[in-house]
Amino acid sequence: MLIEFLPLWMFAAVCLLLMLGYPVAFTLAGVALLFAGGGIIAGVFDPSLMHTFPSRIFGIMSNYTLVAVPLFVFMGVMLEKSRLAETLLSNMARACGRLPGGLGLSVILVGAMLAASTGIVGATVVTMGLMSLPTMLRHGYHPSLATGTICATGTLGQIIPPSIALVLLGDVLSNAYQQAQLRLGVLNLQTVSVGDLFVGAVVPGLILVLLYIVYLLAVARFAPHKAPTVTQTLEDNSDSTAPTGGRLWLSLVPVLVLIALVLGSILTGVATPTEAAGVGAMGALILAAAQRQLNRERLLDVMRSTVRISAMIFTILLGASLFSLVFRGFGGEELVHELFSNLPGGHIGALLVVMLVIFLLGFILDFIEITFVVVPIVGPVLLAMGIDPIWLGIMIAINLQTSFLTPPFGFALFYLRGVAPDSVATADIYRGVAPFIALQLCLLAALAIWPGLVTWLPSIMR
Repeated sequence: MLIEFLPLWMFAAVCLLLMLGYPVAFTLAGVALLFAGGGIIAGVFDPSLMHTFPSRIFGIMSNYTLVAVPLFVFMGVMLEKSRLAETLLSNMARACGRLPGGLGLSVILVGAMLAASTGIVGATVVTMGLMSLPTMLRHGYHPSLATGTICATGTLGQIIPPSIALVLLGDVLSNAYQQAQLRLGVLNLQTVSVGDLFVGAVVPGLILVLLYIVYLLAVARFAPHKAPTVTQTLEDNSDSTAPTGGRLWLSLVPVLVLIALVLGSILTGVATPTEAAGVGAMGALILAAAQRQLNRERLLDVMRSTVRISAMIFTILLGASLFSLVFRGFGGEELVHELFSNLPGGHIGALLVVMLVIFLLGFILDFIEITFVVVPIVGPVLLAMGIDPIWLGIMIAINLQTSFLTPPFGFALFYLRGVAPDSVATADIYRGVAPFIALQLCLLAALAIWPGLVTWLPSIMR
């Protein structure tokens, strides 16, 4: 009985060590090697399986889709350093600040545009926290509403393309979909690409932005003391005599052009996500140079940040690949398939269990660990049950988005806590994100009831 459930013990050991604070990549690889070594000694693990790991590493190195990751990271970091978001937020706040809940509305709108041009959660949360949180508090916004709005808006980069999370998830789901078809005996394999996930995420992403706006306007309407109307908005160093509309338009143009270049080229099929990422990286460089924010020191800083973030992602991917290899060597995939097959409700019951497990793991694990560890385990089983891969990918992506907001390890909470004034209590941040987590779960429920919200646009774009 103990040997039969070794894969589950492996997974439990990884979760425990991650909760204790050990590095993710080395925890995944270390646990896999320890269990593989023990299994070889006990005679329950085939050592020849370890000979396939170098080919897995080469497969990661030669994966064309994953080239988009460092390019999108470079684009996001360059836009953060070029103060494009700062200028846009200042001008948007001037235009919307006098509306009920206008400051919060400007944060949501700017965050959505940044998500559609950068896709990096940390940069968005920190930028919004530094720029808008002090102003929102100074004008009487309730701390929990202000912090919740900023954190939730920052996570839009998880679902609105181009999203690094969707790039990683798309690669994992593509492999899972092929395994599912091989299990079913399908010889003419179909594929699901990162571009398909990007197209499928457009409508849900817009719906989520709309839900955030409706919630904020409802608070401003029924609890105006939490989101008061203000007569003064963000200050900046721009020419105060310039028309507000003109300043807003000038700050919007670069963002809209970049979105059109990157997202538009993907949606229209002109470029693959990897090619569009290269265009976006070059566009970010041009925008930084046009705003006179590009110099040798800043470029080196952006390149260092890009290498550091990309190295972290790919190191975790290598560790997860080794973990997945050992997990399957112990019969983990068959065990999961048997467990899901015995669940009541068929594929619906299995999907509900997976969604619940991913949501609960989001309290203790980052989206990268869940993507590389959990999805390769459950993905082939769910897809073999006939679930649409694009719909499943978007459902998982939105579920993973909550991992940035759920305490105690929600990264968006950490990012904002690091830049928020001492007068803002951590409890205020936790309370503030609760309604937005509920909105994300409502969106999940809506997509489960009406899957066409995800599959409609990809079906007409093909």
